[in-house]
Amino acid sequence: MPRTPRPLLLAVAAAALCGTLAACGGSGSPAPARTTAAAGTAKATAPVPDGSPSPSPFAAPTLPPGPGGAAPVFSHGPRTGPKRVALTFDADMTSDQGPRAARGEHFDNPGLVAALRQLKVPATVFMTGRWAEEYPDQARSLGGDPLFEIANHSYSHHAFTTPCYGLPALAPGTARADVERAFAAIRRTGAQRVVPYFRFPGGCHDDAVLRELGPAKVTAVQWDVVSGDAFAKQAGPVAAQVLSQVRPGSVVVMHCTRSAAPVTEEAVRRIVPHLRAQGYEFVRVSELIGAH
Repeated sequence: MPRTPRPLLLAVAAAALCGTLAACGGSGSPAPARTTAAAGTAKATAPVPDGSPSPSPFAAPTLPPGPGGAAPVFSHGPRTGPKRVALTFDADMTSDQGPRAARGEHFDNPGLVAALRQLKVPATVFMTGRWAEEYPDQARSLGGDPLFEIANHSYSHHAFTTPCYGLPALAPGTARADVERAFAAIRRTGAQRVVPYFRFPGGCHDDAVLRELGPAKVTAVQWDVVSGDAFAKQAGPVAAQVLSQVRPGSVVVMHCTRSAAPVTEEAVRRIVPHLRAQGYEFVRVSELIGAH
């Protein structure tokens, strides 16, 4: 579970975000059934599910399967050695939010991406398939930039186990199909740097769904630092919360959705120089997984 000084406030914010906009991607999560930092030695492969096309030709390290072939779970990198931290951004959009986007609501955040490029900060973007369909040019641009890697955040941000902050639930037995549908939507944009990582909407999962996702050959990526950027009105508290929680190997969960996380760009501009002054290096999730 992420460590946060304001658990009740964050839980309420997460519930509002997931239940009302269904666009949280991890502002808080119930205690996962299994969230180990590493399940063994990482393998530099981009696995292909049996009978389904490859998510990408881009190779990235993965963790070996868990018990019974279940998808492995990664929460943070090594606590010793180089001071490294991975900023991750959930690009959330649900299957029914197209009309809102057509009316001008912004589920993207080009300013944030521009800031990461300007600051030369590598990052991992966890993208829903629906987001990729709405913003194919941006998905292709992110996937073609060596600074970034694109991971899977489901097709339409439905819960993979319930309860999960009011999110609508996937039909039983459809978890793997949903993940593969998201990979297909991302691949159709022409994005290249797509890695075999998956983040559960809301972070909600259990042993049963991990076993169901085992054949998809993905590593499930959680986090150990909650930014609190969802629905935040000021960047200062978001930056302060991240800076107070980061440790070597941390995975920070943030958002790449202007409508739900409007101050993330400003928070990043505050976070980056402070962590660099403390000797931290920014890396992608694949580099933390590869360290195992």
